[in-house]
Amino acid sequence: MSISLMQVRGILRQLFRTVHSKVSPLGYASSLGVKLGEDVHFYGMRPGMFSTEPWLIRIGSHVHITSGCQFVTHDGGTLALRHLTPDLEVTAPIIVGNRVYIGMNSMILPGVTIGDDVVIGAGSMVTKDIPAGSVAAGVPARVIKSIDQYHGELRAKSLHFGHMSALEKEKALKQHFRSFIEGAK
Repeated sequence: MSISLMQVRGILRQLFRTVHSKVSPLGYASSLGVKLGEDVHFYGMRPGMFSTEPWLIRIGSHVHITSGCQFVTHDGGTLALRHLTPDLEVTAPIIVGNRVYIGMNSMILPGVTIGDDVVIGAGSMVTKDIPAGSVAAGVPARVIKSIDQYHGELRAKSLHFGHMSALEKEKALKQHFRSFIEGAK
């Protein structure tokens, strides 16, 4: 079995993309043309998460995007219908506002705008615009509460460790859940 020069280049290109996305997630996203605000965090960045038109994606400031998220700027279903309409194409921008959290394995579809101060629950499929100040979840995602309601619920449950460094938080959590941890032995 021999590997062609084109295959080697493809493998090296994919390896470079994978390493770049891990070492410098913001640099990688920017290099693709994704427009990023300030203080954007990717947890689990990987090549391919920005679809084939990454330059149609705009992400605001103070945004957290967790692992497994996918931004899809086109409707691939058009391929099955091009025998009927040869020039069929549905592609649209995706806009993510400021102070947004997108939960694990969520998918954002073409033409969607997510407003400011929004939480998208894990595993959601966002098919329509999500208004500012809301929490949305589900398949398809729908608004389930206001951000103010969510904040109140979280404050009532808070352990008040959010300001700590990772090491301080781990120590505090282990102390807080000590009986649970010791009971598991």
